[in-house]
Formats: sequence, C-alpha cells, structure tokens
Amino acid sequence: MESASPFASGPPRQRPAMVSNPTSVVQTPLIGRSMAPSSSVPLPSPFGSALPGFSRPAATPLASRPPPPGAIPQGPIAGNGPRIPGFTAPRTLPPPSVQPAPPSAASSSIRPPTPYASATQDSGLQSYPGSPPSGASVATLPMPFVGPPASQQFGRPPTSQPLFSGPPRSQPPFAGAQYLQRPMAGSTNSQLPLAGPPTSQSPFLGPPTSQPPFTGPPTSQPPRPNTPQPPFAGLPTPQQFGGPSTQTLTGPPISQFVGPPTSQPYAGRSSSPSQMATPSSQPFSMPPTVGTSFGSPVWPSQPGQMVPSLPGNVQAPPRMFGMPPGMPGQPIPPVLPAMGHSALAGPQVSTQSKIDPNQIPRPLPNSSITIFETRQGNQANVPPSATSIFVVKDNGNCSPRLMRCTLNQIPCTGDLLSTSSMPFALMVQPLALPHPSDDPIPVVDFGESGPVRCSRCKSYINAFMRFIDHGRTFVCNLCGFTNETPRDYLCNLGPDGRRRDADERLELCKGTVEFVATREYMVRDPMPAVFFFLIDVSLNAIQTGATAAACSAISQSLADLPDGPRTMVGIATFDCSIHFYNLRRASQQPLMLIVPDIHDVYTPLHTDVVVPLTECRQSVEQLLESIPSLFENNKVSDSAFGAAIKAGFLALKPTGGKLLVFQSVLPSVGIGSLSSREAEGRTNASAGDKEAHKLLQPADKTLKTMAIEFAEYQVCVDIFITAQTFVDIASISVVPGTTGGQVYYYYPFSALSDPGKLYNDLRWNLSRPQGFEAVMRVRCSQGLQVQEYAGSFCKRIPTDIDLPAIDCEKTIMVTFKHDDKFQENSECAFQCALLYTTVYGERRIRVINLSLPCTSMLTNLFRTADLDTQFACILKQAASSIPVNSLSQVREQITNLCINILHAYRKFCATVSSSGQLILPEALKLLPLYTLALVKSIGLRNDGRFDDRSYWASHVMSLSISLAVPLVYPRMISIHDLTAKENDGSLSSSNIPLSSEHINDDGIYLLENGEDCLIYVGNMVNPDTLQKLFGVTSVDGLPTQLVLQQFDNDLSEKLSDVMNEIRQQRCSYLRLRLCKKGDPSGMHFMSYMIEDKTAGGLSYVEFLVHVHRQIQTKMA
Repeated sequence: MESASPFASGPPRQRPAMVSNPTSVVQTPLIGRSMAPSSSVPLPSPFGSALPGFSRPAATPLASRPPPPGAIPQGPIAGNGPRIPGFTAPRTLPPPSVQPAPPSAASSSIRPPTPYASATQDSGLQSYPGSPPSGASVATLPMPFVGPPASQQFGRPPTSQPLFSGPPRSQPPFAGAQYLQRPMAGSTNSQLPLAGPPTSQSPFLGPPTSQPPFTGPPTSQPPRPNTPQPPFAGLPTPQQFGGPSTQTLTGPPISQFVGPPTSQPYAGRSSSPSQMATPSSQPFSMPPTVGTSFGSPVWPSQPGQMVPSLPGNVQAPPRMFGMPPGMPGQPIPPVLPAMGHSALAGPQVSTQSKIDPNQIPRPLPNSSITIFETRQGNQANVPPSATSIFVVKDNGNCSPRLMRCTLNQIPCTGDLLSTSSMPFALMVQPLALPHPSDDPIPVVDFGESGPVRCSRCKSYINAFMRFIDHGRTFVCNLCGFTNETPRDYLCNLGPDGRRRDADERLELCKGTVEFVATREYMVRDPMPAVFFFLIDVSLNAIQTGATAAACSAISQSLADLPDGPRTMVGIATFDCSIHFYNLRRASQQPLMLIVPDIHDVYTPLHTDVVVPLTECRQSVEQLLESIPSLFENNKVSDSAFGAAIKAGFLALKPTGGKLLVFQSVLPSVGIGSLSSREAEGRTNASAGDKEAHKLLQPADKTLKTMAIEFAEYQVCVDIFITAQTFVDIASISVVPGTTGGQVYYYYPFSALSDPGKLYNDLRWNLSRPQGFEAVMRVRCSQGLQVQEYAGSFCKRIPTDIDLPAIDCEKTIMVTFKHDDKFQENSECAFQCALLYTTVYGERRIRVINLSLPCTSMLTNLFRTADLDTQFACILKQAASSIPVNSLSQVREQITNLCINILHAYRKFCATVSSSGQLILPEALKLLPLYTLALVKSIGLRNDGRFDDRSYWASHVMSLSISLAVPLVYPRMISIHDLTAKENDGSLSSSNIPLSSEHINDDGIYLLENGEDCLIYVGNMVNPDTLQKLFGVTSVDGLPTQLVLQQFDNDLSEKLSDVMNEIRQQRCSYLRLRLCKKGDPSGMHFMSYMIEDKTAGGLSYVEFLVHVHRQIQTKMA
C-alpha cells in the first residue's frame, strides 16, 4: 500500500543530501502491533545517554520515559562550578578539588570537581568545588548541581526525587468568595462606593477602551440560560482539585470579594438548587501510587480539603471574607472608600481601604499527588492545574503535560467565544518530561506500509476514529471523511460498535503514541547528532573569564553527549577572524586554520573540523584546556559574531546539527555587524518617544535571512551571552528564535559566581530529551482552523512549522478561530503530529490527540476554563507585542483583556444583582493577580534595560505553561527559620505573599522565578543566623557576590536541601544574587513585591478596585 505523505499531500520537502546512514530502523514483522520489549534487536533509547560508568540496558519500546536516576545530585550540595583552566584575569577564581575521573569523562589535565561526599568533615566547614580560598571574602551557602563528576549528571534526576518538566506554578483555588460591596439603595448606576482612579483614566496610561484587548471585546450577548448544564455527565466540579466548595448559581462557581469587617454581619441569601457533582465522580479520589515528591510544590487548593456536595436543593451562601459571621435578615453595611491611584502617579497617598489583604485571592501551596484519568465514561475530564503534582492515566486523551487547551469545553460558535473574551489556544509541549509514574508513551511499528491515515486530511489513526460497516471503513474524527480500512488492518466490531482489538492496539486506546517512520517520511537518512562549539576569544571575553568558563564547561560536558559513533563534534574560536581546528590529527596537537575574510566566509574541509567524538575526545580536551592560555594576550576587542555563525553553519551544512555559540560583546565587524543602540534608546524612552519600542526590533534583516537558511539545512543555534555591556539581544535572538534554539543570558557575567550556572545550563542543553530535523503540524475538527503558531521555529509553508531542534522544554502556542458552528454535545478534536529524529538516529512520528466537548453555554466555558494555560497565552501575546507597540499600550491591552473577561462573566453568568460586588469565576479568580504581576514584570516595566526586555521576550516565547506564572509571580520563602518549619512536606512550599508587609528586618528570604534566585538579608538579622548560613557575623561582612557553601549545622543543611529541591523542580541551576536592605540590590529585590504600591503601578488591592470600577462602568 502506498502511504500518504507525512504532513501534506505530495512528497516531503527536500533536504540536503548526506552520506548514507549504516544504521537502519529496527522493524518488526507484526503489522500494526506495539513493539515488544523482548525483540531480538534492542531499540536504543530515543533520548539521553547512560550514566558514565554504567552499562546501558536494553531499551524498552517506550518513547517517553523519565530520565534515569542520578542526574541531579540529591543530598548535600556540590560545588559552585567547574575549574576554569588558563584564567589569567585579575579576578580570583575558585580552585578546583582533585578527583580521579573516568578516562572517557576528562583528560588528566582537566579534572572534574570533587563531589560533596568527599569533602572534609574535620573542621565543620565542608569545602566544595568552585569554592573560594579560605581567605576569600565571599559568603558561603550550599550549592547543588555544580560541576559534578561525570557520574553525577545534571540532565537526569535521582530516583527519589524525579525531575519534572516544569516548575511549580500558582493556581491554588481560593478558599471561598470575596468582593467589594455596598448597599444598593437605588439603581446600579448610582455613585460607586469605591474611590479610585476616575473611570475615564486607566492606571496603565490611557482609557481602558482605547486599545483593544488581545481577543477583542464581546461582539454579542447570548441569552442567559435558566439552568446550568453540566459539561459532561458526572464531571467533578472545581472542588475536585481540593479547596472549599463554592456555590453554583446559574453559572460556574464564583468567588465574591466582599467589603471590610463591620459590626453588622452578612445577610443571608435565599438558596437555589445546587449543581455539584457527587464525590464519587471525582477522578482524583484514588490514592497516589507514588510516595515521593515529584517536580515541585505547587499552589493548588488547600491540602486535603474535599468538600462534598450539599444534599437536596440546599445551597450555601457565598463566603464573605473580611466579614464577621453572618446572621440572616441583616443588611450589608457600606464599604469605606479605598483610594486608587494612577499607575504613573506620584507619591503614594494614604488609603482608607478596609479590604483585608490577607483574605484576597492568592496562590496556596500544596504538594500532594493526584491521579488524573484523561477520560472517564467516554467523556473528557478537566485536567488539574499545570502547577500541581499529578500522575496521568492515558485513557484516550493525551497527557495535559503534552497538550492542553485554554478552554476545556469548546464554544459552538465564534460569537460565543467573542462574548467570553477568553483566548482560545492550545499549548503544545510535545516532548515534555513525564512523571515517573505516568503511563509510558508506546512505540508502534506498522512495517513498510506505515501508519494508517485519513485519505483526505492526512490525520493519523487514533482512538476517536469510528469504524463502521463491520470494520471495513472508518470515519475520520477530524474531517468526517469515510475511509476504506487497509486489508491488513481489518477487524470485526463488537456489540458496542468498537473493534474487538481496540484495547490491544495502543493507537486505538491511547491519546499519545509514537509511530516508527518508514522510508517514505525521509528524503535522506536520519541525521547524526552533531554539536559544534563556537567560542568568543576577544579581549573582553578573555579578561572577564568568559572564555575560560566556556572551555571548562564544554570539556566537562563531553561525557553527557550521546554515546556511539554517530555523535560528532567540532570547535572554532573567533574575534575579528575565525579560527577552525583540525581534530583528525591523531596523537598530535590540533592544527589551527584561520579564516580572515569575515565578509565572504568559507570553511575548511568539513571532514577535518567535524569529527566523531570517539576519534577525537583526547584532542578536543587538550584543545579546550589550551585555548584560554593561547589567547591570553589577545588585544583584539572586535567580534565577528555574524561571520562566525555563518562559518559554523557551513561546517554543519552537509549534516545539520546544533551550533552552540559563546558570545561576550556586541558584534562589531563582518557580516551582521551591529552598532550600539542603547544610548539612543534610553534618550528616546526618557523623552517619551512613542517609537522607542522599535529598538526592541532587529536592527536589520541580515541575521534573520541567515537564520532562515540555517533552519532549511537543519542547523539549530543556541547562544550563551556572557556580557558586561549592551549586546543587542533584540537582533541576536532572531537566530535562535528561528532555528528552534535558545538564548542564555548572564549579565553582568561574573567569573566568580557564574561558571557553575554556565556549566549546568550547557550540560542540561546537551543531555535533556530532544530531537532533530523536526516538522510539526496541528490539525483540528471541521468548524475550526489554525490561526497562528507562536514559539521558536521557522515557518516556510502555512500549515507546518520546521524545528531544526526540539527539546523537552520547548512549547508551541497554536491559536484557533471558528469558520463554522459545532453541534451541542458533540466533540471537537485536535491532533498534533511531530515528525522528528531521535539523538540515536531513529525517525519517529509522535501523535498527540485531544478531544473536548462542545457547548453553547457561556457558564460552561468559564467553569472549565484553564487559568494556567490562559495566562501563558496572554504572556506570550504580550511578549510578541513588545517590539511593535509601546509599553503603555501593551500594559493597557493586558489590563483590558482581564477586565473584559471578568465583565463577561459578571454580565452573563453571575446571578448576584448588586453591581457593588466584584465577582470572579472560581476557575479564574487569580487572573487579576497574575495580570498585575505581568504588568509589573521586567518585560513591561519602563525602567528595564533594552537587553533585559529583549531577553525576557525571547525567553517567554518558548516557555512552558508550568514556568509561566513563576516568571512573573515568583515564589518567596523565609530561610532564617527553616529549622522551625515542619518536616512533613516540602521545605520550599511555605510560600509568602509578595508584599513588603511580610518581610521583617530580622529575617532572611529567598525569592526565585525559575531563572534567578535572590537572597534578601535584613539589616537586623541575628548574628548567629548569619554565622550559620554565610560564615559571617554582621550584614556588613556579606560580600556582593554570593558563593554558596555548606556549613556543619542544621540551618545550613536545610538551606542546602531547599536549593537542591528548587533547582530540581525548575530544571535550572538558578543564578544567585545577594540582596541587602538599604542598597540597590535590596531595591531590586523589592521590585518583585507585586502586591505593593509602586511609582509605576497599583497595589493588588488598588488593582482589584480599579477592575471593579471598570466592570461597573461597562455594566452601567
């Protein structure tokens, strides 16, 4: 049978030819059956590499399994970074400890650091690799994940605490309802009870209606239903994820924020029929099957609270926070006005708000594990929060880690979607790390015929395709076309209309499956795993230690590259010229080949500069050790960055591969040279120039044109920026953003504290699950069409996106629009197909399926809305708007979108008649808080550096859902009292609200956002606490650059555990910075206090008041 093409009718797009690959894809004669683990020819693992020193077990046919244990060190913290050979700058570098290493990991001249276990125990002070000399003036704290020997791999987690695909994020349900309220002695148009900014003035520069929100204002108003309809039979209401139950009126559960406590109690309300599900319908009622903490403590609802539904027609009144216990029949007292202020107003005015800040919606921590079954009773279940810890049981729909929608019920019409104002998009993370207890993704081999597909839309066979006519034909669930079943795939139907072998064929009962690709899906043999390292050796890079740090990190990361003869490496250096190195000179020093022409770049013989790692490991290690000393007297300050990446591309062009660039200064000569625009940008911004945002756009199209050519030949570029000054990230980030790569930013680079993070970032980049030369397409049911893709990729045709590389952290956003209507109670299907090559040369097709019910009721849309996914969508839309709109416009758009969503709910779904109440849907009660956090984030603040803002926007575009909220609403915990905290849970789950009211002068606090970790020290901290944590007795004795080291006491050990736990949760080493009260670093820490009033934004309470007033204005 001749199979259809992978993603469109017609042959696949041509790729450059390459030498035939001797490795053939293992196939089984059993047509369409899953590949048995006992196959005579073991399949290599698609991801990762075995730990050095251990034999690689025979791989099972599972496409996605958690990385092997031992990658991220548990227990005591290792050192702060690898040794940096050849460093001659005046800065003091930490001396390395000596430890014998396996021959394959490092040569005798470059030794990995000593693990913590071998540290001396005599003096009570344990030294770590990367630690400064005993006389150095640096603070000490434990540091995990650092420069460990090859046996401790950062890329894979230990068994006791497995690594997860993302960080904790905050979606705790909020215990009950709250809102602003006044007595209603008149019409809803009467004087507003809450004093604040005038209704015509937005706190974010401009009236709320002057800029359209991202999804547009409501265009129609559907009639309010008389009674709510459950989305699916027996679907649990939001309390299934923990937290108190809330009343269901004629719409979804709501949270009401009510005024201040007064002497007059809350007046009860007449009850109405409740629409709560019974506890037995809760899919998470099963006990967890694992006993270890996974990922990170998250912020879902209050732990252990599962409130059953009320009997009969009894309905509980809304809980009013900040009010005394209610008595029926008594009126609600008026609320004293709260003073609101413009976002750009001057000094803060004393407010008279009686809103209790401790009772407003905030994320709540919870580290319990739940079991999530994707479907029950042939109906989709609403997934738990992306920030929670859950184990997935795939019953037909995919794991929400791989793909989830902003709406868990699909609106039948585009008008209904417009009325809700909510964004409609999928977040696809196709290679996301699973929980260790998740169902593994099966691999299915259909042999030479390839997987069964629809003849019309080319979608792949899945659990939702319906077989008819005794199994001889099947109906596509996406386009509705009736296809003839291939003869070798025939099977009779059972009494229930399903195929009798449906439960045996994994592609017919699982939501996610990988098919072995046939030769039809290849225009060449699968590419090898090729890694080319490009190192800046200009004057600035040498003097700051960036070159030495890069060479050391590369040398120690070689052991983490995939094993086997297919892994190839190459190395080049550059300043105002490009220096290649011949690595084929066996037992001889590598020969430098200089390319001086930086305008018409060429590359030496490919076979000499890109060589199999097994043939040149010793030469590579010797070269990396000698590069810092070879260029230590280099006086060239120019950087030919554009010419260098062009030369690296030419070296990789015959095969494709990853180009890893270490860049320290602004590209100043050769192709793609740039000029410093920062001074001009600061002048324009301070003068109020509305065109200042254009400096966040690339300077020209040269690098973009080069990047498109790179992507065409399957070359992915990752850039590690170790800068001290402006480097124009807006222009440079175009290259990784087009080729599926990533930008790593270390500003200002410190040779003392940053080598550890640089090493671990590089190590995780090389060892994480990833694939090459990928093509992805998302298909959807008739009635919808894909509107746009967003992320790091190259798009050359409308339907597909090209990904020269794809890894476990990359997320693609796909937005949709209606082009037809759906029938009530029908289902809308989505299918993502990713064709890619594993690091071991296997061509695979990962197919991810999701089928969701359709609804014509607005209440169902709000009740099943996914806050985390919606916020990630809003975040990415904001990042894409930064280069084309002024910051004030972007902030206003974000705020208006939040107001429009809450207004739609208030107008069409809430039953409370009083306009004096601010009513939030239960599923979206944290939306105002996250919106305020986004408005105050680094990317949208007026005082940010242009490079910082450009990096933020680049980072956000491929950010996973689980990291979106922590990036703008970080986690803060106290560390001075760690020994007093209970040990019956995660130490990092005791989150503190981001308000200066919760920070004491005698405390020490840790704040992390998945990228950076700030440690704030008050000016009245107990000297004994300082001695235990930092080894100093006064705040003045703390250094500006923090190097963590462990001391022999309980408090220091607990801080070590916390840092290890957070780094494992985030899959990131986290860049450390010490902040002290009273100096600029302390002000930097306070800028993360989202709930405080600032010169550039409202406090959380004031923002709620502003949102309420705008909703009242729209209601009037």
